[in-house]
Amino acid sequence: MKSIQHFFISATIMLTIVSQAQEIEPKQVKQVMQRVADWQIVHYSDLFSDHKEPHHPLDWTNGALYVGMVKWAAMADDDTYYKWLKDIGQKYDWQLHQRKYHADDHTVGQMYIELYRKYKDDKMIAPTREQFDYIMYHPAKTSLQWQSPYHQSRWNWCDALFMSPPVWAKLYNLTGEKKYLDFMMKEFKATTDFLYDKKEHLYYRDQSFMGKLDHGTKIFWSRGNGWVFAGLANIMEELNPNSKEYEYFMMIYKEMAKKLLQIQTPQGHWAMSLLGQEYYPTPETSGSSFYTFGLAWGINQGILDKEIYGPAVKKGWNAMVSHVTPEGMLGYVQPIGAAPGKAWPDKSEVYGTGAFLSAGSEVYTLYGGK
Repeated sequence: MKSIQHFFISATIMLTIVSQAQEIEPKQVKQVMQRVADWQIVHYSDLFSDHKEPHHPLDWTNGALYVGMVKWAAMADDDTYYKWLKDIGQKYDWQLHQRKYHADDHTVGQMYIELYRKYKDDKMIAPTREQFDYIMYHPAKTSLQWQSPYHQSRWNWCDALFMSPPVWAKLYNLTGEKKYLDFMMKEFKATTDFLYDKKEHLYYRDQSFMGKLDHGTKIFWSRGNGWVFAGLANIMEELNPNSKEYEYFMMIYKEMAKKLLQIQTPQGHWAMSLLGQEYYPTPETSGSSFYTFGLAWGINQGILDKEIYGPAVKKGWNAMVSHVTPEGMLGYVQPIGAAPGKAWPDKSEVYGTGAFLSAGSEVYTLYGGK
């Protein structure tokens, strides 16, 4: 078994090295995005990872898929993908998922708001507004300490910063009501003060990883920080670049971007334990796609220098594309977890597809796509 795994890893490294030399063409970016999106829709309820049954359509896993899918829908040549997303929203009456306070169950709200922007149907966002108003006026007062009572009623794990804060930012942008922004800022700052390592410029997944070492390195989970980095871009997209709130997020974003540039692997991906690439040589495409998205977004926004960060985006995107099968499955997506682990060429997950489509949307723009 080990010899087979070593073969896959060696073959992957060779393919990635070859792909890094390839120039990126907008037409090709769009083609691979469509292939991945179409494959995922066909296999939406299939099992390609370690879970026993399909994810609920409103689960965070699918919510992350929709974040990328709606970016792709805006690029596609017809409304096929918008219709697919709209049908999901209509089927579930535009409700968020089950847990009122839990950030994971807010993720689908990002898709609802983007569909509202296209269709202008108040039904699409009414339940989200009602639930967020309730949370705002009945805020959770639980501790950010891990495994304290009702602890995930607040954003005490870094993944949460992708899931819920962008919904608050979008509501603020839509309505102009600053109460949504103020609530989001207060909670985001609390989480950052708790989980952000100011020396390493990376986030701990949660309190349980603080003070622990893996092969002598601090444990910063790749997808966990990918959630944060992509979340920062999605939040900043909604804010006035001249505002103090934008400035706060940009400071964190730039610190993380600089760190990510330093720790990208020669193959173009980011190791599952960000500071331990020597011990985690297997590529992983969900976190790496989020970093590719976030860095490309920063260049497109004029925040990052293209001469400095452009090569990292090129390496990252070409590495991700090298893990897409001819049918359109994105391989090497780490299964659901909370820490560095393993990934395989024949395992995929919907959130990995969402990350890939997000990355493609910005890479397409970066390389001249219109």
